[in-house]
Amino acid sequence: MTRILLLTLFISLSSHIFGQLTLDACRQKAQVNYPLARQYKLIELTENYNLKNAAKGNLPQISLSGKASYQSDVTKLPIALPEISIKALPKDQYQIMVEARQNIWDGGLIHHQKQQIQASATETERQLDVNMYALNERVNQVYFGILLLDEQLSQNTLLNEELERNLNTIKAYRDNGIANDADVDAVQVEILNTRQQRTSLEANRSAYLRMLSLLIGEEIPAHTRLSKPVLPGQTISNDINRPELLLYEVQKQVLDVKQQSLKSGYLPQFFLYAQGAYGNPGLNMLKNEFDPYYIIGARMSWNFGSLYTLKNDKRKLDTEKQRIESNRDLFLFNTRLQVAEKDGTISALRKQMKEDDEIIRLRTNIRKAAEAKVANGTLTVTEMLRELTNESLAKQNKAVHEIQLLMDIYQQKHITNEQ
Repeated sequence: MTRILLLTLFISLSSHIFGQLTLDACRQKAQVNYPLARQYKLIELTENYNLKNAAKGNLPQISLSGKASYQSDVTKLPIALPEISIKALPKDQYQIMVEARQNIWDGGLIHHQKQQIQASATETERQLDVNMYALNERVNQVYFGILLLDEQLSQNTLLNEELERNLNTIKAYRDNGIANDADVDAVQVEILNTRQQRTSLEANRSAYLRMLSLLIGEEIPAHTRLSKPVLPGQTISNDINRPELLLYEVQKQVLDVKQQSLKSGYLPQFFLYAQGAYGNPGLNMLKNEFDPYYIIGARMSWNFGSLYTLKNDKRKLDTEKQRIESNRDLFLFNTRLQVAEKDGTISALRKQMKEDDEIIRLRTNIRKAAEAKVANGTLTVTEMLRELTNESLAKQNKAVHEIQLLMDIYQQKHITNEQ
């Protein structure tokens, strides 16, 4: 536990010192900060309480009872003795009793009860694992959303610098009579449009940073840079290791424990008991007065009623197992569909990225040729600005494709839970 705390502290300090966050660090912090994480401790506490309560079934069980009754007849002597009067027993009888019972063997009832408690707690933990795992996808979406905005801001800066350079050039052309004020205004309009786009991008980035701050439970300064994950070179494994599969296995184990506990329903139980009572009559039925007494003994109890439903109980558990197996197969089927879809998307992006550099090279040549034509007076500034915009869009597309590829790869890693 100490090592985990030190690691988390080191990651946190590194992030603040270097002003940079990584995807893994954000995931770890989000797992710690998420409100559901506190339930792991609550599950453990509940399990311990239930196990202790179950173990108390082996302690002596003490009960207090009392009764008052009136009966239609009582025991009488069948003979009459001369000159001897035997008083009849009263028809109203009273008794108060304390009984202590010590379990010797309960047919495995408490043992199976403990197994069910442990299995149920494990199932709850695995369900919590599934819910916590879904948090990683939310972190991925926000994190890569910020990376995409950073790339767009970077391209926006480059475009603005190019427009400023062209503005100075067009002003020089105007001074030499090659261009006019309208041409200068056209460039200035594009610069203003670029600044408006930057304002919108920065606002979106601030909103995404606030979302990421809420997820990881830390304030993220606006200047913090997010580290771009390394693009995996090897092929992504399609083996599915999702926590949902562990949940299905644990659910079947819970049913196995329930099936084993059915045995305790039709096995005999043995226990010792001691009774102490005060009543009228006491053990001496012929003594018509209140009298204390006690009884010590052993008792066996064997209930055959559960045998009537045993077969159907087993069938119900088998049916439940089949339902769980069906849910597992459905989950794997849908997950494999997601993997196949993501494979196609990743393959298409890789092909597009191979052509991005060539498109940018050609767009740059076209833009330079347009600038030369403007200098020669054979092309309008508006047409040149269109080519400049096309070049900028080509660079933006490349940046978007790179981030989109990273996002899709990590989404596929999330789908399969590849480490």
